[in-house]
Amino acid sequence: MQILVVEDDHRISSFLIKGLEENGILVTLCKRAEEALQEDFLKVPWDVIIIDIMLPGIDGIQLLQTLRYKQVFSPILMLSALNSVQDKVTSLDHGADDFLTKPFHFDELLSRINALTRRRQYHLQEPVRVPQLTFGNLRVDTDQYQVFFKDKELELSPREYKLLAYLIVNKNKTVSRMQILNAVWGITFDNHSNVVDVYISYLRNKIELEGAKYIYTVKGVGYMFKEQ
Repeated sequence: MQILVVEDDHRISSFLIKGLEENGILVTLCKRAEEALQEDFLKVPWDVIIIDIMLPGIDGIQLLQTLRYKQVFSPILMLSALNSVQDKVTSLDHGADDFLTKPFHFDELLSRINALTRRRQYHLQEPVRVPQLTFGNLRVDTDQYQVFFKDKELELSPREYKLLAYLIVNKNKTVSRMQILNAVWGITFDNHSNVVDVYISYLRNKIELEGAKYIYTVKGVGYMFKEQ
């Protein structure tokens, strides 16, 4: 397992590296967000990326947004010294998979890492193995993570793309809101939130053009992606 840690606090980074390496995990440390955005790091298929929110220069939230914008789909665990609901919501809404407040027990961190890597095996992180998928006028290029309506590229956020890919993998099947939350946002996300409905609305507005219909609401259950 390869993990990238972005943490400027020497005491915490030393604690993390020691514990992770003792568990047979390869660790790369970046002390600033700018280091993590180097091209060589962006190409590594990290099993998990751990980011501290309070970083000098580019902060952790900005780094998270940039990584997702650059279509880095590795699971991301955010760390924060502030037990702030807003920090958690902002992190998760911008593409984080989990959130842990400092101070924490190493065993809990390791458990969360293992949960993220297990989810990556069973849920979509780099969606759909077929290079080109076509549904009427909608075309999905899974090599380049691009979506087109006819010949026009649609601007989807990483989260919207991940949601679309999950729906496509489960096409013609009803998936519940909780299944979507688990696959697209992670099991720690507040399941009372309406974030799934909000993002379904975003996605519909972007892909259902010229009268096309792909995403159907299954009342009281969830959603279904149907081929036209």
